[in-house]
Amino acid sequence: MKTIHLIQFGLGGVGRALVQRVLAARDDFEWRYGLQFVYIALCDSRGAAIDPDGFSHAQLRAMLAAKEAGQSLENTDWGYKRGGLEDIVDIAGREDAIVIDVTATEETAPALQLALDRGYGAVLANKKPLTGPIEQFRALTSSGRLRYESTVGAGVPVIAALREAIIPSHDAVHRIEGCFSGTLGFLTTGLEEGKAFSDLVAEARALGYTEPDPRDDLGGMDVARKALILARTLGWPLELEHIPIEPLFPPEMAEGTVDDFMAALPRLDASYRERVAAAGRKEKTLRYVATLAGGEVAVGLKEVAKASALGQLRGSDNLIAFHTDVYNQTPLVLQGRGAGVHGTAAGVLADIVALCP
Repeated sequence: MKTIHLIQFGLGGVGRALVQRVLAARDDFEWRYGLQFVYIALCDSRGAAIDPDGFSHAQLRAMLAAKEAGQSLENTDWGYKRGGLEDIVDIAGREDAIVIDVTATEETAPALQLALDRGYGAVLANKKPLTGPIEQFRALTSSGRLRYESTVGAGVPVIAALREAIIPSHDAVHRIEGCFSGTLGFLTTGLEEGKAFSDLVAEARALGYTEPDPRDDLGGMDVARKALILARTLGWPLELEHIPIEPLFPPEMAEGTVDDFMAALPRLDASYRERVAAAGRKEKTLRYVATLAGGEVAVGLKEVAKASALGQLRGSDNLIAFHTDVYNQTPLVLQGRGAGVHGTAAGVLADIVALCP
């Protein structure tokens, strides 16, 4: 039995779902892989908990309960007010450690680099360390000990298809098209069904599909970050500012409170209704698409054929279509759950297992 020690940054929705999945998989992983995962450090935005001998399942469940109740780790029996994340890696790190980043901040990058420099593994669901300067991306990915499947497709194996099937087979990629936002997929398929844009945004927000401020989703930046990670994985030396992004609201609506934004949304209903109708007259529909072709990336609302894979996409699923030399007549299409913490947590756990010798 091989023991793998885990250091986790982040105990939000995805982080808690991951801990639950690790606990649930214990018996299966022991007999299937001969692996035992032991948490030795966990951190949230204010606190940390470290135990070199590993936390028991009962202790981990108590921490999860505290987080569900809105507490920080620093207020639990095992926690304290943390300093920098590099200190956590320095104190808790050991030869077989894997550092997991399920936060949403670029501040984890130095700690991740320290872990990799020391020979540890690292797994990311956090896109921001990989979408900073290109030099940072190259430094983080050069060791071969970092995996980042969940940064793009949640639990859909998009990165694995690219890194482990398409690139190693010397299959030239001509174009990639993808719908990488479950939230925006929910909106565009709702528009196709004749629903008002403002009603759809309100419904998505009520369902928890959007961030508390829906502009964080409707602005397209999250999709652009995912597309940039794909482009860089292909070897394209792009920066985030190189990507044109079409938000789903005009610039003047970027100002003001969330309530102001929600109140102004009905003004957009007629224009979206017209765009849907115009696409329909050409046997097309609207999808929020990231397109990679010719070394360039673009993100925005796009008319796609109703009969295409993107056109047939429904609800909050993610979908990616690889157009390559091999897949020239019919693209390689991957589709699956695009919204929710459990799909992302599943992708992270699969990456953790993949890093184990």
